[in-house]
Amino acid sequence: MRTATMNKLTRDSLMTLEAYAKARPTFRKEAMAHKKLRSVHIGEHITLLFEDEMTIRYQVQEVLRIEKAFEESAIVDELEAYNPLIPEGRDFRATMLIEYGDEAERRVALTKMKGIERKTWVQVEGDKKVYGIADEDLERDDGAKTSAVHFLRFSITDEMAAALKYGVTLQMGCDHAAYQMTVEVPTATRNALVQDLR
Repeated sequence: MRTATMNKLTRDSLMTLEAYAKARPTFRKEAMAHKKLRSVHIGEHITLLFEDEMTIRYQVQEVLRIEKAFEESAIVDELEAYNPLIPEGRDFRATMLIEYGDEAERRVALTKMKGIERKTWVQVEGDKKVYGIADEDLERDDGAKTSAVHFLRFSITDEMAAALKYGVTLQMGCDHAAYQMTVEVPTATRNALVQDLR
């Protein structure tokens, strides 16, 4: 179910709690496969999950299920919080996860990685790097360390979009002093992300 307004979710496009309870096993399986295809691992410790209407629909439905929220105001609040993460046709929007299994190691790494969200980029073959605009919703830097979760928006020009649709490669990486890494995005993932560009 896609909405007419730039693929943003609306109250009417969501399932009721009862309907979602029935559909959840199948929808969850589809959403997990979809998210896996749209995830890019930059080294061992950073994952970019590129959001779209389906990933955000799943997230909102899960939040409403967990909170048992059915009142209009609660649903509208969730839509207002999550709709900005759905790309608008000339950008990629990603949740950036900094992942360490050991809590102590993570604390040290987050201190060393302060500012990494502004040093993370995508690059279309033959063009310059596009650095993510980070955390437009709120500040996630406490002054001493970065957060383990950030929201990034990468602006894509018409020329970049055309090149990607033509089939050029896509790279992603980080230029932070504490974490320098470049990866080439697998073809299947690149093709999935191109669907975000209109």
